[in-house]
Amino acid sequence: MKFEALRDFLDEKYQQYNQPGFIENDPVCIPHLFSKKQDIEIMGLWASVLAWGQRTTIISKCRELIVLMDQAPYDFIKNHKPLDLKVFTQFKHRTFNATDTLYFIEFFKTFYEKHESLEEAFLRGHSKTSVNVEGALSGFHEMFFSLEDYPERTKKHISTPARNSACKRLNMFLRWMVRKDNKGVDFGIWKNIKPSQLVCPCDVHVDRVGRKLGLIDRKQTDWQTAVELTENLKKFDPKDPVKYDFALFGMGVEEKF
Repeated sequence: MKFEALRDFLDEKYQQYNQPGFIENDPVCIPHLFSKKQDIEIMGLWASVLAWGQRTTIISKCRELIVLMDQAPYDFIKNHKPLDLKVFTQFKHRTFNATDTLYFIEFFKTFYEKHESLEEAFLRGHSKTSVNVEGALSGFHEMFFSLEDYPERTKKHISTPARNSACKRLNMFLRWMVRKDNKGVDFGIWKNIKPSQLVCPCDVHVDRVGRKLGLIDRKQTDWQTAVELTENLKKFDPKDPVKYDFALFGMGVEEKF
């Protein structure tokens, strides 16, 4: 497909899928249950980290977490007592278990005691001149596991480019927090990372469609693959390349492209 035709095709699919109807059946519906910034951040991160498997199951497990936090995640994180944590000992989603859950709560509590927004955790290795969010993701990983006695097993749930992971879930979370348009799917509540610095979430659907459209040449799927895809998408929109995540994912899931 020639450049102009492919650009027009992707723009059409972006418009088709980037609309409120997308929210209901996607994990992004979870942070959309809230209006407080910190609630959006907490449940946005959790929904993205748990986002593997059937989307209906992901959404159900996230709702379960919300109930366990008395429908008010930020308030619970700040004010819970040790006895309040007992209800989380049975929580599980695939390989994410109670140990991981309790460490997430501990991290959130420690972090929000000193910081107003989770965005600050992603700014340690990031600047306005950064090419992309590689440093932001690496810095977040280091901060997330900076608490004493962190469980080693939880590292598999928070990826990092330093291990050459494609970081699909965290890139999706950053898309939610950073991108802002008039469609209402992404939140755009963070201002220190630019949409042009985002890296496209590269899950199995996006990867498959991207290869079919000639946007990915790299054989394996890793951090460099996600960067390659994003750089090719920048040819169509250098300021907001990750908007095409809607097109690639939508075609992959809804159209089995």
